[in-house]
Amino acid sequence: MPHHCLRFGDRPVSRRDMLARCANGFGALAAAALWQDRAFAGGSPTGTVASAGPMSPRAPHFTPKARSVIFLYMDGGPSQMDTFDPKPRLAIDHGKRFAMKMEPTQFNDNGATLASPWSFSPGGQSGLPVSDLFPHVRTCADHLCVIRSMVSEFSEHTSANYFLHTGFGLVGRPSAGSWVSYGLGTENQNLPGFVVLNGGLVPPGGVENFGNGFLPASFQGSLFKAGNVPVANVLRREPSPEAQMRKLDLVRTLDQSLLHRLGPADAVESAIANQELAFRMQAAVPDLVELRGESENTRQAYGLDAAYEPTRTFGRQCLVARRLVERGVRFIELTCPPVGGDRWDQHGNLKEGHENNARAVDQPIAALLKDLHSRGLLDSTVVLWAGEFGRTPFAQGSNGRDHNPFGFSVWLAGGGFKGGMTYGATDEFGYKAVENRTEIYDLHATLLHALGLEHTRLTYRFGGRDMRLTDVHGHVIREILA
Repeated sequence: MPHHCLRFGDRPVSRRDMLARCANGFGALAAAALWQDRAFAGGSPTGTVASAGPMSPRAPHFTPKARSVIFLYMDGGPSQMDTFDPKPRLAIDHGKRFAMKMEPTQFNDNGATLASPWSFSPGGQSGLPVSDLFPHVRTCADHLCVIRSMVSEFSEHTSANYFLHTGFGLVGRPSAGSWVSYGLGTENQNLPGFVVLNGGLVPPGGVENFGNGFLPASFQGSLFKAGNVPVANVLRREPSPEAQMRKLDLVRTLDQSLLHRLGPADAVESAIANQELAFRMQAAVPDLVELRGESENTRQAYGLDAAYEPTRTFGRQCLVARRLVERGVRFIELTCPPVGGDRWDQHGNLKEGHENNARAVDQPIAALLKDLHSRGLLDSTVVLWAGEFGRTPFAQGSNGRDHNPFGFSVWLAGGGFKGGMTYGATDEFGYKAVENRTEIYDLHATLLHALGLEHTRLTYRFGGRDMRLTDVHGHVIREILA
């Protein structure tokens, strides 16, 4: 009987190999059941079947008014009574002891009642009052639907940011942009469905504000830096496209081999999808951020030649956001540029701090609204302006305002929302919501509704339950829908 050399024959199965194979076998039994679930099988959360890949366009639950969202995130918490919720009572009581009971604040250095340093004037035919902080946005007043009765469950930045972005006050849940991408896919397979245009300030809580949480990794936000090279390695380094394709084919073969051995694995599948998307982005992104084709009037309107550098930075972000909408990207978020001081978080020196932040964003936001409107895109694009909470009507120290989650303002424009109107109200000091109290869950439910998604049906099975952006809360604010 010939000797059987182990170098060329089957190697005996070790205990470690046996356990690994058995584990994969038991896992396959569970995977077979999970594979029938639409969330795991690559089907659509809206009930239709995706045609090719996780980001393929999917049908909404019903005919939508909007196709995309631009979220203008005002990091730090702008003051409601200094922006879109005028309170004459503050001027009457300025310097006096605050007349209402004060809730515990972040720093408890509470001073007297503090009047707004700015006047309000009516804008547009609607006469919607807008602070002198925003003279350019005031010219767009007839597009604005201002919710004056927002509330949050958190008064600390990190938790409030997670809550605003994900509907949960702790890290680990999917961002609203990820939910939108999961529900609808994207109309442009050469760009991510969820793009974050970073002006230079990543909010407290970090990039997890834009994360995919328990959703597949393909739906996470893609962070684009300012400038002509917004994504690392977006410029091709291989000597020829053919050389790059050979490299990608090799990587794809290796990935598929690993996937075949492991079975369905989000980390591997998402890596394959993201590598292929990165290749397509090498052609799409340089064209996206190349603004020389824009007219001089457009560049001036957005403030690309402004003397104030933060205005130029945010103006470029807003212009790129419009170009992303034109290219079919579903959800675009803009973060604030540095202004040499703090974000909209003026615990002291309210006047200078808010003026610097407003100077950075006022002209570009107005240009974005007008540009979208002139191109017929505003009707199909929701523009959301919001911070994580508001500010107190009484001073912190002598000239600042502390965090206030009990009543603050956000606004929406376009995408099927009524313009030139306000919804809800705070008390005469602007401290607490007293009419049509609106929770973050309601804002999310209404935003999804504008996109044709029923928030109670947009779910993902995780941890033994059907998870959703609005958890077990939220209702659509139908009074503000056109």
